[in-house]
Amino acid sequence: MSMVWDFLSRTQGRGRLTWTDWLSYAYLIFGFLIILVPVIWLGLNSIKSQFQIESQDLSLLPGDFDRVARATVNGPDGREIFVIADLPLWVLNWSDLSEAEQQGRDVTAYLNGFEGNALYALRSHLGQVSNAARRLIAEEGLPDWLNRYAALTPQSREAFDLDAVVEMLNEDQRRLILEYLGVEPYQPNRIVTQVLVTAPHPETGEVMEWAIPNPNASSEFFPGRAVRGDASQVVRLPAETVTANRTIAPSWGNYSEPLTGTAYGVNVDFATCITNSVLVTVIATLMTLLINSMAAFALSKYTFKGQTLFLVVILATLMVPATITLVGVFKAINATGLSGSIWGVIIPGAATPAGVFLLRQYMLTIPDELLEAARMDSASEWKVYWRIVLPLALPAIAALGILSVIWRWNDLIIPMVAIATNTEAYTIQLCLLEFRGEHISQEHYRLAMTVVSLIPTTLVFVFLQKYITTGIANTGMK
Repeated sequence: MSMVWDFLSRTQGRGRLTWTDWLSYAYLIFGFLIILVPVIWLGLNSIKSQFQIESQDLSLLPGDFDRVARATVNGPDGREIFVIADLPLWVLNWSDLSEAEQQGRDVTAYLNGFEGNALYALRSHLGQVSNAARRLIAEEGLPDWLNRYAALTPQSREAFDLDAVVEMLNEDQRRLILEYLGVEPYQPNRIVTQVLVTAPHPETGEVMEWAIPNPNASSEFFPGRAVRGDASQVVRLPAETVTANRTIAPSWGNYSEPLTGTAYGVNVDFATCITNSVLVTVIATLMTLLINSMAAFALSKYTFKGQTLFLVVILATLMVPATITLVGVFKAINATGLSGSIWGVIIPGAATPAGVFLLRQYMLTIPDELLEAARMDSASEWKVYWRIVLPLALPAIAALGILSVIWRWNDLIIPMVAIATNTEAYTIQLCLLEFRGEHISQEHYRLAMTVVSLIPTTLVFVFLQKYITTGIANTGMK
């Protein structure tokens, strides 16, 4: 640590900071922040809840306000709005729970503790209207056509006497059946979460609890409904009088659920995606090093007709954008039967022109006398390559290997072409696309898994960057 501090606190040696020192430190701090701030932002957002992400909460730390439920119930008397306090988090966040978590809750027993409008709102919110209605139809021996009534056309409904059936039921049973069938005025009831705050009443000055929408820092007033009392009236609360309690609550499930295959609304197993990416990266890197080093050995240590032409053609491919060759790669993968297999990702990029050029330039620095001496000792060409050239070219091979790991791990184009039809073969970059669909968006999972996907390449670059700089710097030495 002292060495790090000595390095960071260096000056020009005059005993005080000069304008050059101030400029250097300012540049160092600015560059450090440019690199670090996006990483910190990504890390903190990856442990925010789905609600906090979707509500575009710009707060730096993960957490949320204390919340209550604002319920809307539709009935013969019109629409009634009221506030339900002290609901557990699993009820407030019911739609965000996975199927396994929902099945693990005894919703029926929980609803037995409510009655009236609160029961009606919670029953709809927890998705129990259909289950309760079907159970009532079976227990009371009601006609089976009630289960099909909602899907019938208006003309078909005229053949059934719904009024005669519901007249035999009590008020609660009648309401349940009509909610199940979606008959006016029993439209679906709703519950939305709002922030619980305390503020004095604008008229009486009495400090009360209020339910308000998500607070906006630029707003001067917040619309509030009384938590206890008449919630039908909306009161304008001055922003400076409102006090909200916010707790820091990291959502570690953003990491654990995709990795264990329990993420709600996600059709891929992220642990399998990581395994596929590891296999693709390791195998493809080994093949790349072997093929590129053999090609570089031939181009640097052999003299044959067309040698320069081959090198020019290889280097010319560097100027061709990858999108130009995409159709050809797709057809080649399909023609060879590699579509849907990880080999369709590994083989197309087994040889890279940049790798061939990098290794060739380094191998040119190896003295030809060493190779001639080995041949005079009856060494085969394979042994010359394997026992002499490869060990001497290790700095460049290490640099190419590190770059190949980064390229393969972050590659998205080839996997989309080769394995997009087989979710079992998805790599980590393709899996990240699965967190956004047509009807669902799981950005909290995507952010967390993006952090996971960055860890391997970050570790490789941080701990092995010296080999990159050494290998690339030495390729031009004579």
